[in-house]
Amino acid sequence: MEGGESEDDQVMSEVHLGCPPNFSGPYVTHFTVSLPSNKADLIGSKIISLDEDGDLVLARWKGGQNHAYDTGCQSFKLDDDGDLVLSRKRKSCVARSICKLTVQHSITSSLPNVGLQVWMAELLLSDYLLHRGVISSSFDDITALELGAGTGLAGIVLARIAKTVFLTDYGNEILDNCAKNVRLSSSFSELNEASIHVRELNWQESWPPHTETIQKSKYSWTASEVAEAERATLILAADVIYSDELTESLFNILEKLMSRGSEKVLYLALEKRYNFSLDDLDVVANGYARFRSFCKDDQECRMPDDVLLPCFVGEQIDIFKIPQYIREYERGRDLELWRIRYCKKRCR
Repeated sequence: MEGGESEDDQVMSEVHLGCPPNFSGPYVTHFTVSLPSNKADLIGSKIISLDEDGDLVLARWKGGQNHAYDTGCQSFKLDDDGDLVLSRKRKSCVARSICKLTVQHSITSSLPNVGLQVWMAELLLSDYLLHRGVISSSFDDITALELGAGTGLAGIVLARIAKTVFLTDYGNEILDNCAKNVRLSSSFSELNEASIHVRELNWQESWPPHTETIQKSKYSWTASEVAEAERATLILAADVIYSDELTESLFNILEKLMSRGSEKVLYLALEKRYNFSLDDLDVVANGYARFRSFCKDDQECRMPDDVLLPCFVGEQIDIFKIPQYIREYERGRDLELWRIRYCKKRCR
């Protein structure tokens, strides 16, 4: 633990500061999701191509007249010669459809049960997944695995377009609540419940998880599910960086997962959490420092060819390029989003 916290201490996410005072028990929030009503409204139906972060990378002329396209609130126009004309940001955005994402969660919890709450980074990651679904088809029909899924919000958002999503966490109370949210959100853009599997995964144990037990729970894995999870190309994690011990367990399970089966990429959202350190006699983000010790950048991984160094390579994503599709939170500067891959043999 950090900051002198014990497992019995109650913690509270800032997302719920507007909830009724002295409220106890599960609480249901209807998150408002605002999406472009038509993907062509955003990317111009092949006229404009956007990269993974939503930046403009290509404009191509089509037809003999002016064309204007909108990405969020930024308008792009092509003149008669097909040249790109950048106009100023407009106050009004493209036509949008509004839908509700229903999530049951706790207002407070003990530290081992923080997965019962909704946290800032979970909403940031959900916004990113919504954005990728709007600007790209790269996540369509994929298989994905979420670690420390908690309420399941991010994985549920991804399940709108993915083929299969495994929502994993530890403890029946958290898993029961996650499964409840899958049912509550089944109407979210015609979400297919059958595409989501809520499964137990203890980071302290080895991968693959045991599939043959005397008493199987409803959150146990089958052999075919383990094989499917290893074929996943995407791993998600949000708000799982808050203790050194947990961070070490996270990267241990990631190494096992990302070194088996298909090549995988991890999208990890986090919030820097500061505590007073007796060692440093200062307020520091120790959990964040431990995360960065595992996650190297490209410069650090440019090793000589004769040096074998399996490692995690991380690239930070500019979160201010990601539109906010979920309304009920405010992004702080302590929120970060990382794209992480695993180099099995050599990082160059």
